[in-house]
Amino acid sequence: MTSISTRLTTIGFDADDTLWQNEQFFRMTERHFAELLAEHGEQDQLMSRLLEAEKRNLGTYGLGIKGFTLSMIETAIEVTQGLVPASVIEKILAAGREMLSHPIETLPHVQDTLETLAGSYRLVLITKGDLFDQERKLAQSGLGDFFDAVEIVSDKSRPTYERIFARHGDGPDRAMMVGNSLKSDVVPAIEAGSWGVYVPHDLTWVYEHVDEPTAAERFRKLPHLGELSELLKGLA
Repeated sequence: MTSISTRLTTIGFDADDTLWQNEQFFRMTERHFAELLAEHGEQDQLMSRLLEAEKRNLGTYGLGIKGFTLSMIETAIEVTQGLVPASVIEKILAAGREMLSHPIETLPHVQDTLETLAGSYRLVLITKGDLFDQERKLAQSGLGDFFDAVEIVSDKSRPTYERIFARHGDGPDRAMMVGNSLKSDVVPAIEAGSWGVYVPHDLTWVYEHVDEPTAAERFRKLPHLGELSELLKGLA
């Protein structure tokens, strides 16, 4: 096989739940939301209605805390048949604001891995969600200097990776995407011709669940990000 040093030049990294914690704050807020509306349904029922609203609103609000907060309000109106008290709406809004102020907690091995790879590869942060919130998290993480480019996108698809890896690298066939979402980070990157490295997180939004593309030649799965450097050596 051709040496990785001549073939792989660019590595893309997902942000939320790959570099830092994110989903745990959504889960905490979901539990609080269920407590606020406990008299209108069991937690599982309320979570199902909320998920339906989130999926329905993706095309309007996009991903992120702001869209999630609006979906919680919409669900509260639906399950109470329009009778939700203003005090509950106020508490939902407060929960959304609290999510936007959570300190950033980087995941294990992130700092060391980026330090090791920076300079040897072009590192590109590829994340989707609310522009202001993603910029805030990147700034607070202290990881920004490791990246040669940052792309905050509305969707992650095959054309997304083709475009980004052509713009910031030598094309998708000489690039790798690393992330915790099979649906957003791994499968479309492989479809674009890149390597797709799956680093599972304990919490992943159910909407992001798809089967592992185990038959794909360029699919790899790691237990944590600290294994990435050894993977790169093994691909040489």
